[in-house]
Amino acid sequence: MWTAMGVWRWRRNPLRRPTDLFEAWVAFAALLCVLLVAPAIGCVAGIQVDGTLQRAALAQRQERHLVPAVVVRPAAEPAADPPAQRTAPSRTQVVAAWTAPDGSSHQGTVPAAEEPPRAGEQFRIWTDARGRVVGQPLDPSVAALHAAVAGLAAASAAAALAETVRRLVVRRLVHRRYIRLDRAWAAAWPDWGRAGAGS
Repeated sequence: MWTAMGVWRWRRNPLRRPTDLFEAWVAFAALLCVLLVAPAIGCVAGIQVDGTLQRAALAQRQERHLVPAVVVRPAAEPAADPPAQRTAPSRTQVVAAWTAPDGSSHQGTVPAAEEPPRAGEQFRIWTDARGRVVGQPLDPSVAALHAAVAGLAAASAAAALAETVRRLVVRRLVHRRYIRLDRAWAAAWPDWGRAGAGS
């Protein structure tokens, strides 16, 4: 911010070097990118992602159906994992029967709705039109949240890119200043401190 103010401060300063003014303009441009361009990029990215996710959520709600299922029996217990390999408690699996939206009957292993599951207990599962078990469709509010996070990430990435470019330019300018200073010092060194050398 203070370097950006240098665009005004360096206008008529007799000690101003061309690189000082250029550095101030680069900082001012980076500030504009962070304050204006990055939020615009984030907004556009968020709107695009939201549109895509909302269409996907709508398609999933049209393709997936909540159908009643009945517990037939508990599923066979899988081989026990060693305690070191267990990451989280898994839900009990049951063998259940259900009727698909197309009228076909199905039976398979699904996670139990309640613990402990009892035979004959009814619960609901998500299936496609053919009766295959699928996940719950994406909720529109969750889709909007994902879009907001994507927009925020895009804005942050744009701001970080602007700041990175500014830092790289400043680093290059400082390097050039040191090279010029070394050349000026080398040119002045042979006469430095000698009487009558005009120094």
